[in-house]
Amino acid sequence: MKTSIFSKLTPHFLNYHSSSTSLKKQLFNLRRMWEISILLTSTVTILPLILLTIINYNITQKSTESEILLMTSRVVSNAKSSVSFFLTERKTALDFIIHDYKFNDLNDHKQLVRILKHLKMGFGGFIDLGIIGANGIQTTYAGEYNLQGKNYSNQEWFKKVLKHGNYISDVFPGFRNRPHLIIAVKHALPDSSFYVLRATLDMDIYNKLLSRLKLHGKSDAFIINHAGILQTPSHQHGSVLQKASIPVPKYSNKTEAIEFVNKENKSFVMGYAYIPDTNFILIIVKQKNELIKPWQNTQSTLIWVLVISITVILLVILGLTTYFTNSLYTADQKRVMAMHRIEFDSKMASIGRLAAGVAHEINNPLAIINEKAGLIKDTFIFKHQYTDDPKLITLVDSVISSVTRCGAITKRLLNFSRDLDASLQLIEIKNVIRDVLGFLNKEAEYRNITVSINIPDNTPQIKSDRGKLQQIFLNIINNAFAALDDGGSLDINVIPKKKQGITVIITDNGCGIAEEDLKLIFEPFFTKKAKRGGTGLGLSITYGLAKEIGGFIEVQSKIGEGTSFTITLPYNT
Repeated sequence: MKTSIFSKLTPHFLNYHSSSTSLKKQLFNLRRMWEISILLTSTVTILPLILLTIINYNITQKSTESEILLMTSRVVSNAKSSVSFFLTERKTALDFIIHDYKFNDLNDHKQLVRILKHLKMGFGGFIDLGIIGANGIQTTYAGEYNLQGKNYSNQEWFKKVLKHGNYISDVFPGFRNRPHLIIAVKHALPDSSFYVLRATLDMDIYNKLLSRLKLHGKSDAFIINHAGILQTPSHQHGSVLQKASIPVPKYSNKTEAIEFVNKENKSFVMGYAYIPDTNFILIIVKQKNELIKPWQNTQSTLIWVLVISITVILLVILGLTTYFTNSLYTADQKRVMAMHRIEFDSKMASIGRLAAGVAHEINNPLAIINEKAGLIKDTFIFKHQYTDDPKLITLVDSVISSVTRCGAITKRLLNFSRDLDASLQLIEIKNVIRDVLGFLNKEAEYRNITVSINIPDNTPQIKSDRGKLQQIFLNIINNAFAALDDGGSLDINVIPKKKQGITVIITDNGCGIAEEDLKLIFEPFFTKKAKRGGTGLGLSITYGLAKEIGGFIEVQSKIGEGTSFTITLPYNT
């Protein structure tokens, strides 16, 4: 039968049922020792691993989150520099044109067209140029739209440029009804008047500045104004000139990176920067779960390694603790069994001495009774006056028969006491079985138990220990009688074999043994008769005696059908 891993990890004392007498003699509380050993060893071994894992988790989590914020801040800072440089470079170009060209030259349409062409070739991103007078009317225009003569005096951007001298506007639809961005520069004339040079920037080139950023997954980069209106398209937070779905971050003169949770309870990392001299806020938004996913994967791997390591450690601790506890349990069981065996042998020796003494004491008066009864019978025979009374002869014969019977009993007692001493001799197995049954005949008659013996005449003798054989058969047959109801039957079959030896099969039709108990019946102290004084040593000692003389015992049983013991004995022990 193959032993499962679970059975190897389970202490033996959890499976075995000890009698009350054996429990009193145990030196150790093995269950408590086993449990405390596993608990303490597991705690000392596993607790530091768990604490280190928790510390590592918290430290790496904070480090990863800090790294994410720093990385986001760095990307925003680079993007801010690019956008700011793009706008500043073009505003500086317009300042250069105002100071390098006279008003009359700029107010000339052909000259303004040539300047626009040079700006497109040199800088890129310009769509048109316009000269606007102090009254807000565009006097000269170079571009693809029909905006000559348009009045901008009521436009917000025109008011701003008059106030500040230069202005970079928000994105707005304007007269062309198309989102665009303008840079306007005011320049004073000698006659205390002024004019405004206005340039419209290409939004596609402006948007490409953000699209060049190396963002991964569902990250998003866009620009809003101070009112939260999108100035560039966003993948997830709205279209141009729509209100962004995220709140406007608080002002800071440096690049910032923060975390926030939206209405759907999703965590985001937002980096932002206010672009100087503009109404723009550059924002980069990244989903936090995407950013920490590599860290989460690493932590998941570490946790799996921890779980596997803890499992292996627990199995090793359980295995070693169980092994050492089983060794201690086995040694303790051997000690207790040896004490019981000494006690048993002492009792058997006392019984043998008592049996021999009783037999001798009884044999002496029996011999006298036998002689006197024989003399009385002879007297009756020789004197003719008693020959006519057959009743007297019958009574004398009854006395002599009873004396003979008592003599046979005392002879068996003497044989039993002599056989307790270990000695090898040639034995007729039939005689040993009949001697044992002689002690149980009266019980069999009283309980109406049928005993059937089948021993072939050609059964050879075996060389073995008579006393041990008697104890083996007496224990097994006595157990069979205990399992039988009144009126039951017991069959004893002897099968001689050529090489294996002699097989003795003792079968009863009693109550049977449960399947889960079959593998335990030969274990020390296993008993189902503890309440009736059983110690669980009978079959254990029987099994040991069989092994001592070179034999072995097997058992088969079914509940309600009976039990069969097969004892195999070698021809020569």
